[in-house]
Amino acid sequence: MAGWLSKLRKGYGKKLVSLHAWNGWIVVVLAFTGLILFQGLWRGILGEGRVIIRYVHIIVGIASLLPVVYYLLLAGKHWKQLRGKTAQKANVIIVFALLVGWLISGLLLWQFRAIGPRWSSNALLVHDLLTWIGLPYVIYHSVTRLKWLKEPHRRTVKTGRVGEGLAVDASSAGRNDGLHPAAKPTAVMSRATFIKTAVGAGIAIAAGPSFLRWLGNQLGSGMDYSAAVEKDANRLIPAPSPLPASSPPIGGGSKGSFRVYTVTPIPKFDNSNFSLTVEGLVEKKLQWNWEQFVALKREVQVSDFHCVTGWSVYSNTWEGIKLKDLLRMAGVKSSAKMVKFYSGDGVYTDSLTLEQADMDDVIVAVLHDGQPIPSDLGGPVRLVVPKMYAYKSVKWLKIIELIDYDHTGYWEERGYSKDAWI
Repeated sequence: MAGWLSKLRKGYGKKLVSLHAWNGWIVVVLAFTGLILFQGLWRGILGEGRVIIRYVHIIVGIASLLPVVYYLLLAGKHWKQLRGKTAQKANVIIVFALLVGWLISGLLLWQFRAIGPRWSSNALLVHDLLTWIGLPYVIYHSVTRLKWLKEPHRRTVKTGRVGEGLAVDASSAGRNDGLHPAAKPTAVMSRATFIKTAVGAGIAIAAGPSFLRWLGNQLGSGMDYSAAVEKDANRLIPAPSPLPASSPPIGGGSKGSFRVYTVTPIPKFDNSNFSLTVEGLVEKKLQWNWEQFVALKREVQVSDFHCVTGWSVYSNTWEGIKLKDLLRMAGVKSSAKMVKFYSGDGVYTDSLTLEQADMDDVIVAVLHDGQPIPSDLGGPVRLVVPKMYAYKSVKWLKIIELIDYDHTGYWEERGYSKDAWI
């Protein structure tokens, strides 16, 4: 083992340069794929491609462990060369901390089912925070490295005897005494460096608006519902009157912030185009317009809301009608096996088994914390399935159909698990 380490450390200067390059590309790929996953816009554009990008992000993230381990094997010798160089030591510590933090939080997010919603929610917060801190720092670090390349006398690690990676100081940089070749000027920016710098600048431009939105969500108390309802694209009258348990909400008000994801442009509804239908293998087809639907007897429940991407909103007070009550009103035929849900966007669908649909907390909701559900969050009517991840909670609910076959939903077709239990 000692002999292997000795062999590894020979020529370690070149190895550190190579390690730096590989690590740079890993960060670029993770930043690019991570920003795509963060921004809901890409969900509709990429479709199943988003699932592929997610796996690329996970695989490259796991691969980032290799540079960390590789550097640890070289760290002893490198740290000696940094003696007295406080700024360079600080840089190594910062980059190392970012890589380890990204790796650990990313692994926790990858295993979200095993660790549970609260751990994954905290891991997502840490992962995001490290990204917003780390991306600007990595870009800054890359730009300042260009200056470092331009001034070879500032380098800590230089090539000595061939294959030995000896370090030299500034006084010997121009000497050709047989111990090392004469130092040659290094290009300020190679083609690879230019590409990485350009990609880094693009990431910085793309990340700006996303960072401001993320920061606002973290500093605020969640979505400003009054503002969201005020600018809501839906125009439906009359507004549903909340039950006493909804206003003020018995859950005390939701804790956390929703992230707006959609696979299509967000639809909008008014009295002329809204309807909710229960059809298919039922004894009696039911259809309500808005005035009829908001006149139905509603109930209130408090539940948590968990997204498969890692974030959660706790203690939501939903008001609506239990799904099983709507199905009882229509009368389910014995040949029915599943309940299929159609979104009003005309694209998204998902399904539940009859047993799942009969759970007491599955609700067709029209109010959240005593306020109408804004279009951004799936209003005017959305399905809420608290015990499952949110891709089962179909937004802009339009049609409930009883079917006799196994339906695979939009995201399940694109790689998500049919087993959506929390």
